[in-house]
Amino acid sequence: MLEIRDLHAAIDGKEILKGINLSVEAGEIHAIMGPNGGGKSTLSAVLVGNPAFEVTRGSITFGGKDLLALSPEERSHEGIFLSFQYPVEIPGVSMVNFMRTAVNEQRKYRNLPPLSAGEFLKLMRQKRAVVELDNKLANRSVNEGFSGGEKKRNEIFQMAMLEPCLSILDETDSGLDIDALRIVAEGVNKLKKPDTSVIVITHYQRLLDYIQPDVVHVLYNGRIVKTAGPELALELEQRGYDWIKEEIGE
Repeated sequence: MLEIRDLHAAIDGKEILKGINLSVEAGEIHAIMGPNGGGKSTLSAVLVGNPAFEVTRGSITFGGKDLLALSPEERSHEGIFLSFQYPVEIPGVSMVNFMRTAVNEQRKYRNLPPLSAGEFLKLMRQKRAVVELDNKLANRSVNEGFSGGEKKRNEIFQMAMLEPCLSILDETDSGLDIDALRIVAEGVNKLKKPDTSVIVITHYQRLLDYIQPDVVHVLYNGRIVKTAGPELALELEQRGYDWIKEEIGE
């Protein structure tokens, strides 16, 4: 599904990613862990086409297409979704209008007819239940006045509405209490299908107690320096990252 080869990327002339290699197959959950400043959020930003970052070398193939040749909008329509670490508020734009526009633009890209008002509201009710999103929140402006947990839950609701092939969760667990973490993680698990994949970017094992990864990577200083199974996340929780630095000789 996703193939990254020798990816280098920079911002303001400073190289952040220094040769990322990563393969994600359909149905897999990959966790990317690592200390602050290692390049985890940069990788997610490059995948969705954030123009602040410049790809200086390497390739990304998604679903057989050259991802780097696609605009951010096209990448979204092709089925890539990013759950932001810090979701923004959009005052004056209702969730209903925001999501109906997003869903119908995606359908237009795929040569499907737009959903009628009735069809859309039925879909919205179904997906809202997945993440236990209160109807009052769904009828307000996007994220306006939401708590941190509500914003994250709203992100997973948007993911449910758009049904992406690849979901990238950038520190979705940041700032969540245990109950909110459980609801968000359960929403992600309910949305998982054999033909979809998830990349979970996190610092902590606690999220991976709820979302079970197939593969865990350590991203350090712009490179993936270690890859293993779920047991790696437990080891990082117990030992921190210093032993990784020693292992790679830094």
